[in-house]
Amino acid sequence: MSTKTRIQILDVLRGFAIVSIMLLHSIEHFDIYYFPEHLPAWMKTLDGAIWETMFFLFSGKSYSIFALLFGVTYAIQLSRQKEKGQSFAGRFAWRMVLLFAFGILNSAFFQGDVLTIYAVLGVLLIPFSKLKDSIILGIAIILLVLPYEWTNLIYALQHPDEKINDPISWSYFGKMLTYVGEPSLWDTIIGNLTNGKIGVLRWNWENGRFFTILALFLLGYLLGKHQKFHETDKNLEFWTQVLKISIIAFIPLYLLKRNMDHFIESDIIRRSALTIETSITNFSFMLVLVSGITLLFYKTKAKNALMYFSRFGRMSMSNYIIQSILGGAIFYGWGLGLYKYTGATYGLLIGLALTIIIGIFCKWWAKRYKQGPFETVWHKATWM
Repeated sequence: MSTKTRIQILDVLRGFAIVSIMLLHSIEHFDIYYFPEHLPAWMKTLDGAIWETMFFLFSGKSYSIFALLFGVTYAIQLSRQKEKGQSFAGRFAWRMVLLFAFGILNSAFFQGDVLTIYAVLGVLLIPFSKLKDSIILGIAIILLVLPYEWTNLIYALQHPDEKINDPISWSYFGKMLTYVGEPSLWDTIIGNLTNGKIGVLRWNWENGRFFTILALFLLGYLLGKHQKFHETDKNLEFWTQVLKISIIAFIPLYLLKRNMDHFIESDIIRRSALTIETSITNFSFMLVLVSGITLLFYKTKAKNALMYFSRFGRMSMSNYIIQSILGGAIFYGWGLGLYKYTGATYGLLIGLALTIIIGIFCKWWAKRYKQGPFETVWHKATWM
């Protein structure tokens, strides 16, 4: 099958990831963990249920889908350039420089940006993609189990009674309201790009995200290289097996995560063990989502309904940046400051409203332009 044929399921998955990220960010007030006290008791109870449900479904999973598809896209782009007899390494490296610039723009409005991290780690796809598939798979598996965190766990096992401090990232996040809660957009931008950026990088390191993201890039590259998202009987059987295995793996992993306090008394041991276990648990549920949506798309009548997400996926980077700007305008002090008044319930409703509004914008834009606004700039700057 030609690599020029657009694979709709990738747009659907990418759009699903973008929408679910926006919903999760909305109940979090785009990183402001503030819980209003004035809300009635019944709404606080509902807020708690929505918070738990949304985090169960999307936290650590939506970004994983996004990262996996990043690797798939690289494989497709690399294949297209090989068909033309052209090298893609230098062009892709320049493309990552541009992505980093977009990430800085996004970080100005939302400190939780991942584009800058993707840009830096994405460059590593160039040398890794030259290795044998078996070696790439082995590296990805090693990265998924967070090798650095295992060194912390070994140390913890040797010092089980050692007292631990709060993660360093918390000290940075604790300063957030001094700028995002204030009415100055300029102060928010400066705060996001300095204190916020350091805090987010520290948090990603503390939670093993750098290892996980690169692992997902590599796995996505292998899936893209072997065209696993094309509609064939062999691929549908592959995703059926992935769904079965990931469900079987997720259930005991999730139960272990929920009950780890009962198994491990030492705080220092539990922190490292939980970090490793959470990464693997999230990965398994991410596979449930990806394989499940892929099978629903290809094998059921749900395809037409799922195609709604494709409009988001075709301009995913634009939507990612747009939601950061709109989220700040709604929840931060320089905008409406609704973080003070909304819990998870209102946050979810706001997120759903944003989904409808942005969906209408995407449909309008797609009728007039081939790519999203930021995708157009990215494409033209890449190939200038």
